Amino acid sequence: MAEDDASALTWAMPIRHKPPQFDPETLALRVLAQIAMDENLMPRFLTLSGMDVETLKARAADPALLGGVLDFVLFDDSLVLQLAETLEVKPEAFAQARARLPGGRRGDGE
Repeated sequence: MAEDDASALTWAMPIRHKPPQFDPETLALRVLAQIAMDENLMPRFLTLSGMDVETLKARAADPALLGGVLDFVLFDDSLVLQLAETLEVKPEAFAQARARLPGGRRGDGE
């Protein structure tokens, strides 16, 4: 294929934005960071989880806690959509990540 043909082909093909893919722990940590920065969500999360800020900080990398973070999000469809837009992921990414963490549909997080 001539160089001019290749550049014409490239120009004709639209570039599509592909949302990033994150491992479950990374996605849940990014969600937790968004929750922590929100003055309405953070107190609600702490109340529902029964944790204080210090406990949350100490357990932030615990896969079981990260599953709970995703559960918190998945109970609110508007929050799912909001975070999907903010984190530039598909809304179903949260449920898929949740299934791969302890307590998810796939059982032990594997």
